[in-house]
Amino acid sequence: MKTELFYLALVTALTGILWVPYILDRIAVRGLMDAVGYPEKPKPQSAWAQRLMKAHANAVENLVVFAPLVLLAQVLGISGTGLGTAAIVYFWARVVHAAAYTLGVPWVRTLSFAVGFFAQAFIAWLLLAG
Repeated sequence: MKTELFYLALVTALTGILWVPYILDRIAVRGLMDAVGYPEKPKPQSAWAQRLMKAHANAVENLVVFAPLVLLAQVLGISGTGLGTAAIVYFWARVVHAAAYTLGVPWVRTLSFAVGFFAQAFIAWLLLAG
């Protein structure tokens, strides 16, 4: 498997499991019945869980950009160390972003988001310049 496809799979898996901790928090805070139901006035989740929900939404929004770029590169036969490196950088930027967002570390969150954006922009540049 090419590096960029492997890291696309990792990014997708990460995005797919980010919901688990905040749902466990929801069960812990509200109880199982309220967590799976629609209570009138639900107890607010822990602050970290609320931030993780936002990080998860951001991960989904960015996967919608990253995945087509990587897949289009495959369709067009564009590959190489630059593309693979950009995919690796993007994955680790998303890991750091989710952790920093959850822990409430603003500068790290913002910088990791920017690194991920520039990794996507580099892939787009490879596609458009090639």
